[in-house]
Amino acid sequence: MKRAVMSKTSKIAYRIGAVSTAAVLGATLLSGCMDAADRGLGPACESELMAAEADLKRAEANSIGKAVNWSRAGALIAAGRTQQQFSEYQNCVLKAQSARRILSRIE
Repeated sequence: MKRAVMSKTSKIAYRIGAVSTAAVLGATLLSGCMDAADRGLGPACESELMAAEADLKRAEANSIGKAVNWSRAGALIAAGRTQQQFSEYQNCVLKAQSARRILSRIE
């Protein structure tokens, strides 16, 4: 009985194909772990943070409100930016909206 002998090039090509297949499969599985609520919220996160930052600058420039409220709003904006970096868009939007609520009360 003869054994099929694979050339060195064939073995390398076989291994590369197996690695590529594993990479595609892994990426597909990981994309399924994405929270459905996070899809499409990236732009909303960015726009809410930009609006909150503009509100904060306006409130500080007009010397309206208390410094405590400014710092609370600033902390929420910073936390929202951090969550944006980790693709936690739903929490990002909530933090930016909270910051804007605080700022709207002090104006």
